[in-house]
Amino acid sequence: MASLREIKNRIASVRSTRQITSAMKMVASAKLHKAQGRIENMLPYQRKLNAILTNFLGTDTTVESPYTAVRQVARVAVVAFSSNTSLCGAYNMNVVKLLEEVLEEYRSLGKDNIAIYPVGKKIEEAVRRMGYEPRGSYQQMADKPSYEEARSLAVELMDSFVTGQVDRIVLVYHHFKSAGTQVLLKENYLPIDLQQTVFPGETSSTTAYLSDYIVEPAVDSLMAELLPKVLCQKVYTVLLDSSASEHAARMMAMQTATDNANDLIQDLTKQYNKGRQQAITNELLDIIGGSMK
Repeated sequence: MASLREIKNRIASVRSTRQITSAMKMVASAKLHKAQGRIENMLPYQRKLNAILTNFLGTDTTVESPYTAVRQVARVAVVAFSSNTSLCGAYNMNVVKLLEEVLEEYRSLGKDNIAIYPVGKKIEEAVRRMGYEPRGSYQQMADKPSYEEARSLAVELMDSFVTGQVDRIVLVYHHFKSAGTQVLLKENYLPIDLQQTVFPGETSSTTAYLSDYIVEPAVDSLMAELLPKVLCQKVYTVLLDSSASEHAARMMAMQTATDNANDLIQDLTKQYNKGRQQAITNELLDIIGGSMK
């Protein structure tokens, strides 16, 4: 049985750990609040842009775009989103597992025909361990989501698809549903399916189709302007989703760690009190035994 001094030292150690996890939980909660604010500020623009595209496609207009070209998949690009730091539960591990499943799906293409864009330090390290060379480093973007950086990545992805360097682009990320729920998703980014332009959390019935559009100067000109905006916005949306999911996962993990520390402190305190009571009892027995001699 551990001595009273050892138990007391362990209680002090657990209390110190509890202070750290509690502080990390509050920091994650504050960051989550900011991330939710960014999403809420962006949603009206995203929904309006999506509504314009969805309503327009509901007409009898035939749309042709290089971003809709469906080709036989000989080369594929995968964009995976993770965090730069750990202590967020199974958040990063889940992304790595889903990425492995995607790579297994396209293994027949060969490593040279699979391009991986890792957004986040943890997924970048995992990609290197898998034997792949990442296409760039985007740790700064994962730490501080920026529309300009997201747009730069989206433009690079669109250019690689239009020029035929890749035939399909896949996104792997967490969709932020609530503070307690983050949904791991795998989505096709390009070629874009104009019949399924609904974002996560929305339904196709969100807006009613309108069929009275008058387009000037031409439909092709409109789509040439609209589709790149939608695709850039999609990458930024995914980036914000991933960031909010990270902070939510870390907040829940630190809450669990704090609760476990509280339970452990209670158990150790009971153990310490029992040991101290037993020591006092033994001392009393020694005193009583000595007085009877």
